[in-house]
Amino acid sequence: MLKVGVIGAAGYTGGEMLHLLCQHPQVQIVFAQSQSQTGAISKVHRNLAPYLNKDFVKQGSLTDIDLVFVCAGHGQGKAFMSEHQIPSTLQVIDLSHDFRLQGGHNFQYGLPEAFRESVSKAQRIANPGCFATAIQLALLPLAAHKSLSSSPTITAITGSTGAGQKPSPTSHFSWRQNNVSVYKSFQHQHLTEIEQTLQIAQGDTCPPIHFVPVRGPFTRGILASVTLTSDISQSELSEVFHSYYEPHPFVHVVDDEPDLKQVVNTNFCFLSIRKHGDQIHIVSVIDNLIKGASGQAIQNMNLMNGFNEMSGLTLKPSTH
Repeated sequence: MLKVGVIGAAGYTGGEMLHLLCQHPQVQIVFAQSQSQTGAISKVHRNLAPYLNKDFVKQGSLTDIDLVFVCAGHGQGKAFMSEHQIPSTLQVIDLSHDFRLQGGHNFQYGLPEAFRESVSKAQRIANPGCFATAIQLALLPLAAHKSLSSSPTITAITGSTGAGQKPSPTSHFSWRQNNVSVYKSFQHQHLTEIEQTLQIAQGDTCPPIHFVPVRGPFTRGILASVTLTSDISQSELSEVFHSYYEPHPFVHVVDDEPDLKQVVNTNFCFLSIRKHGDQIHIVSVIDNLIKGASGQAIQNMNLMNGFNEMSGLTLKPSTH
């Protein structure tokens, strides 16, 4: 059994991580650390009452585990690495944005559909951002085909859990409900990691990405609508995407434009690709807390340890 600890276990991604790990046949949860909560984990994550009879701890021993998930906020990944003596054998998967750009503490960027071989050999993984995951999966096949020649325009809408558990004016129910708003237009923090991955895939400089994020009046999920100009035919486009994702079990290219309910509560990404004149339109949907965070981290854990890639991640979507 792989012994794991979870840092920052009281938040949204920490709770999803614990729930998914409870279902994993090859994992033992040794500790769940929180600085904000004490007592029974099931008092905070009430859905875990049937699965996990443990208390939060203020500090867990890193020498008692094989792998640690760092689910704390941005900036806390670097703090964790600098403030602790990390055993050389300890695998680390960090869910903050601290190590997503190349360099620093030997972290491998953990998008399995782009870097599966490198992930499987890595000791430390920087888990991708949620918007970054949805957008990269929409554009990776074109970049790998050397066909990303025009600037993509992206509008992507996300649920309120993407902002984390700490309350803010724009995550408050009375503001978010029945409301939609744009934020961080053309300057979202995920842009740099998206461009980094696409440049590696294309082997050359990629055109600029124009990205407008949108806050949605729902709790979880991301729908990204991507358009770009290309002279590639619909049949070639379909072949490029199906061929690229054939070895990747969590990405499905579908005929009809997908909706969020097909993927919420799962680690799947559904993609549709349509040609309209010289315009390509790609729709990408994921669950921001699972494929965009905790589920992808477990997918990376599986690859790092030679487990079945889908182990612990055969989940049912919220279709009703």
